[in-house]
Amino acid sequence: MAGMSSLRPSPLGGLVVAIGLVLSVGKGPPASAAEPAAAVRPARDGSHDFDFAFGRWKMRVRRLKGPLTGSRDWYEMSATTSCRPFWNGAGNVEEFEADGPTGHIQAVTVRMYASTSRQWSLNWATSKSGLFGAATVGEFRDGTGEFFDQEVFEGRTILVRYVWSGITKNSAHFEQAFSDDGGKTWEVNWITDQTRIE
Repeated sequence: MAGMSSLRPSPLGGLVVAIGLVLSVGKGPPASAAEPAAAVRPARDGSHDFDFAFGRWKMRVRRLKGPLTGSRDWYEMSATTSCRPFWNGAGNVEEFEADGPTGHIQAVTVRMYASTSRQWSLNWATSKSGLFGAATVGEFRDGTGEFFDQEVFEGRTILVRYVWSGITKNSAHFEQAFSDDGGKTWEVNWITDQTRIE
């Protein structure tokens, strides 16, 4: 058929392509590839980020009444915690006791560091439920720890954020916040300021 002979491969075609590739190798990379790559932040070992928490603490706890209802009413509790390490500090157990308008609260937090992801999981349970909820996962950067999870609250799926900040040898600040709009806005509902006892 007329015109089809021009579509047949030439026996020299492959040789021409091979010579072109060999000649281009010596020319170096294209200009865009020669540009330096963006600096990659080296992986950081955060397995001792919670070492500050070891020991006994007293806390001033402020808790929002009716989270995600538009409430502006807060109540206060006095609390104590005792934290001890395991896994050479890559994990710890913290026992929490508080007294406030709603009565006595006993709870435990188990924190564990995953060396593969370089993130912490924070797991909280009260003596009332006897069960851990969703693990709150995150890490510390520049002295501030941020941890997130997704939970069901009052029948709705929400996001939860923990923030640890203002950490010194003898003090620390913690906030819990909820978001019911996918993280666009956050409402803080639990604040603790803690001071070391020993």
